[in-house]
Amino acid sequence: MTCGEEQGCIQGDVAGNGHVAILCRRRARKRPERRAAPTPKSILEEVIYLLYIASVFRHHSQPLVSAPAETAVLALLLAEGPLSRVELARRTGLSSTAVTKAARPLIDDGYLYELPPERTAPGAGRPVYPLSVAPDREYFIGLKISSDELFGAVCDLRAGIRATAVRPLGTCAPEDVAVLVAELVDELLDVEPAFRDRTRHLGVAVNGDVDRDSGRLRHSGLLGWKDVPLAELLAAATGLRVTVENDVRALTVAEHWFGEGIGTGYFALVTIGSGIGSALVVNGHLLRGAHGVAGEVGHICVDPAGPRCRCGARGCVEAIGSTDAILAAVRRAAANPRLTFHEVVEMAREGHPEARDAFARAGRAIGVGIAALVNLVGPERVVVSGEGVDAYDLFSRHIQEAYSTHAFGAASRCPLSLRPLPWEEWARGGAAVAIQALFPQPAATSAIGAG
Repeated sequence: MTCGEEQGCIQGDVAGNGHVAILCRRRARKRPERRAAPTPKSILEEVIYLLYIASVFRHHSQPLVSAPAETAVLALLLAEGPLSRVELARRTGLSSTAVTKAARPLIDDGYLYELPPERTAPGAGRPVYPLSVAPDREYFIGLKISSDELFGAVCDLRAGIRATAVRPLGTCAPEDVAVLVAELVDELLDVEPAFRDRTRHLGVAVNGDVDRDSGRLRHSGLLGWKDVPLAELLAAATGLRVTVENDVRALTVAEHWFGEGIGTGYFALVTIGSGIGSALVVNGHLLRGAHGVAGEVGHICVDPAGPRCRCGARGCVEAIGSTDAILAAVRRAAANPRLTFHEVVEMAREGHPEARDAFARAGRAIGVGIAALVNLVGPERVVVSGEGVDAYDLFSRHIQEAYSTHAFGAASRCPLSLRPLPWEEWARGGAAVAIQALFPQPAATSAIGAG
């Protein structure tokens, strides 16, 4: 916990009834003077009202930056820094004066620093001082909750992984998981003294339907959870400000901000595992859809007469291309219900036709589904990852061939990148959404917990 700050959290029950409890008080703060809140009647009065709210509730979750210029400068430096002020002005469309003004408070607060001067050319005029993000200014804990394990990572401000830890889950009861999360967080914060001093945020990546604004997990079939106020539970357990996001979307944020999607306005990520996950970035923002569903490659129908999907339809990409679907197909073909996915992979590599055919069908289904997505949205890049990609040598060719065949016209020029996904990357996705919460979001998205 950072010295000089009041640390608190929301304590409450699973129904969401809670109150703020101060965990420790490093230094007394003068309470804001209570005064009658102005009632907003005009644009000017609404601005005054919002400033009043910000002054009274300054310890509640707020973005690190709120001014558009500060947001643009810090976001660009996070992804692509170091950059000179001249380059920042060119890339953001701001004036040099606006860039300097936006950078000053971030430098004063230690989030940015100037590198040694450099000259743009021999004999050039005044040297330029590139600006860079100070990655150790703040740390973030990323957490991935799976059905049987907790994966945690401490990441710096650029989502660089500094420490990792894993804990088994013996139970999936939300309250018990919260206790285990608190233990895992303590283990990670104890790795280095700076981690405990400079960590205020926990980002959680979890399977299921997440209401990002409230931090509530509406439903997770994998965990068997329904309507769980996950952000509140974990804030109460850890004392950190908590942001919760669907795991595939969290991974997409990490790739878009800090990975292969850097600098793209249109980007897609597809994960292959027990299901087929996907998420889209459109015009620089994660696409959520009007009802919280968007870009579901796994439920594009590629064979109307195909196997039944868990969603109830037939021939979905997931019903053919997921690791569960591949395993089920080979078990049926080999008349051996005890086969594991690892054994199926070995069978395919040894040349067993039923196993090789299952991977070929899976690859074609995935390739057709990705082509449909690319034809519809036109991303600049698609990344395919997930635990199923560990067997990419068995179906990558089929994915690429089906994608090239079905992608329309210029859409086929969109590069397709396939790579395995270590578990640490899922946890890094959680940290990435916590970092993202430092910035104003298109919707009213906030972290929950201590300030």
